Amino acid sequence: MTPAEVVAKAAKNSEQVTSLRYRVVGTVPDVGRLRVEASMTAEPLAMSMEMTANGQGEDGRTEIRFVDGVMYVGGPAVTSSEVFSGKLDGKTWVRAAPAVWGRGAVDNNSYGMLPRQIEGSPVVQSTILTGSKDVRKIGAESIDGTRTTQYRGTVTSGGLRAARDAAADKATQERQVESLDQFLGLHADDVLTMDLWIDHDGHVKQFRLRGETYNPRGGSAGEPFDLTTTFLEVNQPPTIAVPEAKDTADVDAFADDAAEG
Repeated sequence: MTPAEVVAKAAKNSEQVTSLRYRVVGTVPDVGRLRVEASMTAEPLAMSMEMTANGQGEDGRTEIRFVDGVMYVGGPAVTSSEVFSGKLDGKTWVRAAPAVWGRGAVDNNSYGMLPRQIEGSPVVQSTILTGSKDVRKIGAESIDGTRTTQYRGTVTSGGLRAARDAAADKATQERQVESLDQFLGLHADDVLTMDLWIDHDGHVKQFRLRGETYNPRGGSAGEPFDLTTTFLEVNQPPTIAVPEAKDTADVDAFADDAAEG
């Protein structure tokens, strides 16, 4: 198969992913370097994540969970922060709703806790390269002990729209719509460079996204981002627990305190 056909087959195979454990490392605007360990389920859509920013170790760790349209945030980076410190009254989690993760560019809502570039579903993000007009084979590489072949291409919103319009069937068109939506959610300015590592069964093992963010207020372009996402376990459903109510404070209470102050 051609490189484009291999990438298209991997995108189709992504529909078989119902749950995922994954890792993200790289840099994003306003945060700097980060490392993420996360698990997710597609139906129902839920996610559990540990994010460490700026190489701060345990002190910079944030734990985030999305369950039933509610976001729970905890960890040392939250309990010791200026915003929440002294207001949690011994509680270790903050609850916010309605919250949305893993959807489209407009739908996601993590109350500013997550960088835009990791608010989208990694399963759908892995299909973005199907909109490239210059995808090419780079070579073989072993990722966490798995033999893969690396492909690379550049992607634009125009290329994804063209791929959507040229789709031969409804299912392919729907995948292209989702890919375009995830591309827009990255806030990428013009051109996105993507590397994709595919195993010998035609499944994605890893992908890397590189680009510059656009400035929504106009003027010069924003800061660059560079993220590598590795699929660690596929279709081994995780348990994503809701923190106990006695350990949870509602974010609305902090907003009420701020208004009274």
